[in-house]
Amino acid sequence: MTITKAQIVEAIADQTGFPNHKSSKIVENLLELVKNSLESGEDVLISGFGKFCVTEKRERRGRNPATGEDMMLGRKRVVIFNCSEKLNDKANG
Repeated sequence: MTITKAQIVEAIADQTGFPNHKSSKIVENLLELVKNSLESGEDVLISGFGKFCVTEKRERRGRNPATGEDMMLGRKRVVIFNCSEKLNDKANG
């Protein structure tokens, strides 16, 4: 099951009693803060949840799936998520 941003906003509104527009602003601000931190290369650690890390992928050989032609894929930054031990334990029962 996938949870959407709208469902998160609704859950926050229900649990806090805030109106939906205020809950939406809280979620948007949180996500913007995380995005800005990751964009600047900083890791984001949320205790009890996990850590979002920016890592560099090196240049590597790839293949164009449409033509089968070999090509070199450039370096790029990617975001990875490492869940906390608490979250891992809950996910695995």
